[in-house]
Amino acid sequence: MKKINTRKTPVYRDSGFYFENAEQTSQAFEMETEQPWQPEHYIYTRYRNPTVVSAEQKIARLETAEWALLTQSGMSAIDLALSLFQDQENQRKWLFFNDIYGGTNTYIDHVLIAKRGLPIHRFYQHNNTYDLEELERQFETLKPGLLYFEIISNPMLIIADLEGIMGLAKKFNCNVVIDNTFATPHLLNPLDYGADMVIHSATKYLAGHGNITAGVICGNNPGLLKQGIEYRKCVGHMIAPDEASRLEDQLKTFHVRFEKQISNADYLARILQDHPHVDHVLYPGLHGHTTHALAEHMFKGRGYGAMITFDMVGANGTEKKNRRDAFITRVSDHIPLIPTLGDVETTLLPVQAVWGDRYPFPGMIRLSVGIEDTTHLEKTILGALK
Repeated sequence: MKKINTRKTPVYRDSGFYFENAEQTSQAFEMETEQPWQPEHYIYTRYRNPTVVSAEQKIARLETAEWALLTQSGMSAIDLALSLFQDQENQRKWLFFNDIYGGTNTYIDHVLIAKRGLPIHRFYQHNNTYDLEELERQFETLKPGLLYFEIISNPMLIIADLEGIMGLAKKFNCNVVIDNTFATPHLLNPLDYGADMVIHSATKYLAGHGNITAGVICGNNPGLLKQGIEYRKCVGHMIAPDEASRLEDQLKTFHVRFEKQISNADYLARILQDHPHVDHVLYPGLHGHTTHALAEHMFKGRGYGAMITFDMVGANGTEKKNRRDAFITRVSDHIPLIPTLGDVETTLLPVQAVWGDRYPFPGMIRLSVGIEDTTHLEKTILGALK
């Protein structure tokens, strides 16, 4: 067949890849985790797939990583990442920051604790910040084998002091896994600070169009890569080639999209902050945010993310909830209530309705800011804040 001149990676939908002879077959199985990117070593799409590998290599470059492994969702990426540390650290306690994605907290409770019996502890924020001195005391007491946190937390948007935390982790010989979904590689590359592994729900900003689900882990340790390939193969966490192909295309506009989302979020946060019907706004770009100075130092002028969490005014919980519900109804034609984030389209989510056990704030809304015209967003939001 004549070679086609194209810059796009073909979509290899093959479930399995053929070999010329038995010797090549034997070599492929022997080398599947040693040289997984070699064409002659592709065996079965559940193991590795060239379309998936192409997308993985682009994400690895974004995260300044030696390698990346894609999975079919953010939660499968979390399972993949944490499972790789379980064998070597099963006797040591694991420490998780408490203000993290609700699905991760559910996974901790229902899988890591209830099913696997791991010794899990949580480190709690106070007044929307994490106290490094208290964290050091936790390290001294627990001597954890693994620490997990988010650079920008979900949904309270607390910035983690990455430099300080990594200093403590190295002092106590603790592995560090970081969810970089909200900050993205545009703002920060945690591996450059010494993190052992970085996770993304690639469904969110890396893809950014609300039409695929994907997860990814990134790292520099070749041993973790080999284990990751093997674990993903065994449990079937592999992303489909078609999804990987679409993700690869969407990555081309990632930086442009995220810059616009950041710009819109910064503008809207300042408008919301001054509105009489808004009680308070959580956005790291505002000077009043508890971790603003830290965000300014860490992100070095590249922005503060594209998420805003804000609370409605009200004399009591019922009044706050009623005002929240009325706002959601008024903006629904332009800003839909969708339980996801990071899309080019602005979306929102009522915090208490989803995480009421952890965040019992009836007037609070998490806003994921998109790339729409800023004037349109301002008009829509101000018109609904009555």
